[in-house]
Amino acid sequence: MAGAAAASSSPAQAGAARPSQYFELRHYQLRRGPQTQLLDDYLGRVAIPAMHRAGTGPVGVFNVMIGPRSPALTMLIVHPTLESFARLPDALAADAEYQRGATAHLSAPPTSPAYGRIDSSLLRAFSGMPALELPFGGGEAGRRSRIFELRMYESHSETAGRRKIEMFNTAEIALFRRAGMHPVFFGETIAGASMPNLTYMLVYEDMAAHDRQWAAFSADPDWRTLSTTPGNTDPDIVTNITNMYLRPTAYSEI
Repeated sequence: MAGAAAASSSPAQAGAARPSQYFELRHYQLRRGPQTQLLDDYLGRVAIPAMHRAGTGPVGVFNVMIGPRSPALTMLIVHPTLESFARLPDALAADAEYQRGATAHLSAPPTSPAYGRIDSSLLRAFSGMPALELPFGGGEAGRRSRIFELRMYESHSETAGRRKIEMFNTAEIALFRRAGMHPVFFGETIAGASMPNLTYMLVYEDMAAHDRQWAAFSADPDWRTLSTTPGNTDPDIVTNITNMYLRPTAYSEI
């Protein structure tokens, strides 16, 4: 699939010189009932193929297992450039195939909307991991049962936020990998709510793997040294952490 080629499938392919991708995060607030199927049909059969024709992708769509939003869908759209993000609405509006396929979704009456509201944010990938990495290297291995963790760190100032990003770029991402973790992306929010903040995603085979890998990371002596260095502690640079656990939909490409 053309859009899937935009993602790096292994850490070795995500060289530091590679331009940073942009990640669009959408949170669809849903209403329980039959309209949720309308949204699934629209996203899986119509919207995602049209996004690929517009040059974006891969696209991940996830149900919220544990988090502040339920029922809800979280969508992650990978953009190769900032221009890709800006031109997507016009590209969809000009796509005749998309307009035909999206009729039921676009014409849903206010009494039976496909969703309540969409909250959206735009992120720029960290220089230390400039491209999304597909779960477990992609392919069939990446399609096995998996759980995603989406974490947002808020800071009290832009300076503090940049310091936390520097910690990830210079050491923390490598420590995650050493603990057996599988990062999907790291991004600095450049437009959205609760700024300044950064958001990242990890993937696990199951919650037992989650617990095991976080325990290994927390016990790493290099992490303990890094996190207790003056200026690096959470009270100094992180004021709030929001955590969500997600399950991919059947049509998710991530």
